[in-house]
Amino acid sequence: MKFSDKLFLATTALLTAIFMIFGVWILSSNFSRLLDKEIERGNSESRMFSFLFEMGYRSTQEYGEDYAVGRTLDSITNSVERDGSRLFVLTGDGSYYAGENFVVGGGFEEEISRLTVSLESGGKNYGYCIRRFGDAYYMIMVTVTEAAAERLYLGLCRELTPIYENRQELLRQYWIALSCLLIVGGLGIYSLSRYITRPIRALDRVARQISNGNMDLRSANKSPDEIGELARTFNRMADRLVEQAKAKELEARRQEDFTAAFAHELKTPLTSIIGYADMMNSMKISEEERVEATYYIYGQGKRLESLSHKLLELVSMDKAPLERRPLQTKLIEENIRTAVRPVWAGKGIRGKVNMDRGVIYGDMDLLLSLFYNLLDNAAKAMDKSEQGFILLRGTNLQAGGYEVKVVDNGRGIPDGEISRITEAFYMVDKSRSRKEGGAGIGMALCHKIIRLHGGSLQIDSKLGEGTVIRVIFPAPSPEGEKENEAYRSGKEN
Repeated sequence: MKFSDKLFLATTALLTAIFMIFGVWILSSNFSRLLDKEIERGNSESRMFSFLFEMGYRSTQEYGEDYAVGRTLDSITNSVERDGSRLFVLTGDGSYYAGENFVVGGGFEEEISRLTVSLESGGKNYGYCIRRFGDAYYMIMVTVTEAAAERLYLGLCRELTPIYENRQELLRQYWIALSCLLIVGGLGIYSLSRYITRPIRALDRVARQISNGNMDLRSANKSPDEIGELARTFNRMADRLVEQAKAKELEARRQEDFTAAFAHELKTPLTSIIGYADMMNSMKISEEERVEATYYIYGQGKRLESLSHKLLELVSMDKAPLERRPLQTKLIEENIRTAVRPVWAGKGIRGKVNMDRGVIYGDMDLLLSLFYNLLDNAAKAMDKSEQGFILLRGTNLQAGGYEVKVVDNGRGIPDGEISRITEAFYMVDKSRSRKEGGAGIGMALCHKIIRLHGGSLQIDSKLGEGTVIRVIFPAPSPEGEKENEAYRSGKEN
């Protein structure tokens, strides 16, 4: 069942119950008030009848019992019965002085008999009852008087049918009004429930279309109520799902590119190795050709070994716990300068390594691998026809932390390639990189090492002018900052 139908049925049922309870209470209260008024009126008439009878009887009792009773009744009957009540007078033995024809004709004998017996057994001098006879309702009132020589029962019978008929008419009108109200109100409630749930249906349609692949669709509900908040939450969820889907798609594409590049990197040296090995095995070649083939097989094997080591390092780097230690930048500078001096000298590169005194928290081997790779990439970017220059500069930052900048005047990187150079196996110039022994893993390793140390990487490059790479390491802990400051001031080695 739809939510709008549930809302319609629940609201209609609730309003029906409220109107029914309230209407029945109003009608019952009104009827009870009218009935109480009639009972009070009947009681007053009964007391008046008893008073008039006793007064008239005493004034005529000297003429005899029957005469006094008859004379008294003749004088007060019109006064008592002027409002529609009918009187009757009953003796203790069941005989009537008056009203016998009315009582017998109306079929009231049994009720009057039970009422008189009740008065006798209960020791009361007044009682009444309301009964239905046929289609009419009557109130029968009986008063016991001791004024006469024998015990007499003075009774009045008053018809209450108009009150009950009025109640039935009001009930009939009430049910008609309630039916009309339910029909008109039901249509209004149904329209209102459809209107209230319209944003929910619209949101459902949007969700269905998104599930069918229309990922750009969003809810346009801007209302400040709960449904509007739900729509905004839904939109944020959809945006998040789209972002995650794009991220997964990008990751899958990178995995495919990684697999394709890895396969390609393996294919070229393996093809050469297999070709030269087959040539040495199946053909007669000179000693010089054999040496050349052996050297090429050895070189390609070393390249595969280097590639496998870098891949293992790239994959396993996240799994090994990183123990950060305070590392003196001058010690890092000394290791870098010792390692790169012969390489730069062999390639005719003018290079400079200068790091301000400070402390970097991290792993020495990983940081040296980071700087070696950055400097190696800078060296590979040099054009042999020009004088190359490389600078590694370390600086303490005013806001805390430490910046290492690598600057070269090499070929540079095209703008569209900068965002991808940290991807594994990605190479700006594939033919030149393979010729120089590169496999496109160095910058991926650098990026991972920087992330493990909580740092950030910034690359600025202009094609044909050179590249500037900035690595920013976060500020050390308060204790490390003290050590850093002491080291900068020269108090520690």
